[in-house]
Amino acid sequence: MATTTSAVQRLGKLPVRTDVRTLSLGRYVDGARLPRPPDAFDEASDVPEWPMYANDRIGDCTTAAAGHMIEAWTAAGRGGVVEVSEHDVLDAFDHVKVVDPATGEEGAIELDVLRYWRSASIGGHRIGAYARVSVYNHALVQTAAWLFGGLYIGLQLPLTAQEQDVWDFTGSLTGPGRPGTWGGHSVDVVRYDARGLTVVTWGRLQQLTWSFWDRYCDEAYCILSEDFLEKGSAPNGFDLAALEADLTLVTA
Repeated sequence: MATTTSAVQRLGKLPVRTDVRTLSLGRYVDGARLPRPPDAFDEASDVPEWPMYANDRIGDCTTAAAGHMIEAWTAAGRGGVVEVSEHDVLDAFDHVKVVDPATGEEGAIELDVLRYWRSASIGGHRIGAYARVSVYNHALVQTAAWLFGGLYIGLQLPLTAQEQDVWDFTGSLTGPGRPGTWGGHSVDVVRYDARGLTVVTWGRLQQLTWSFWDRYCDEAYCILSEDFLEKGSAPNGFDLAALEADLTLVTA
């Protein structure tokens, strides 16, 4: 279980769990009916600060990413940022974490976090339906991020990313470029454009290219949250009823 990095950067995402009950967004979406996503999407500009949520001390990236999503959703959907407390993020992590008996390192599976988040809430914020998004379909990735207010994703980080300001594919998937040589990491997508995507991690924004995404993103989920759709109309101009109809009963 690779969860540690440096003194200020820890990871903690465990390998993808496959569950046949997890809905795949592509299966339920009628692409011909969905609106075309914008060329650029930004859910981060109204958030002044992203907490570390203890991810510099423990491998709680999976629940830290959830806290960051709540921040982005409330900024866009409520017109004001709601910052979940570190205590709430760590409490959620305590309910889903797995401890490696050999090393004592802690981590969690993203699907376990989503299930807990839906059933018990994180800091009083409970999500509704969630669905897996094909990471290889850029158009669907963009559409899902835009309609749902971001994505909850997992990366198999290579060691090469440790030395990069913008995470990019170096041209090799071997040696330090091999997926997972740094470790598994959970983050949330808050921006995209033609050059790549921006995620939140370790209390800051991190850019990555589409080329990096294609090689190192191993899971992505869109989430239906009333924090984003609280007013009955998403910031992109679609009301909740229309979104639910266009996304064809995305329930779990």
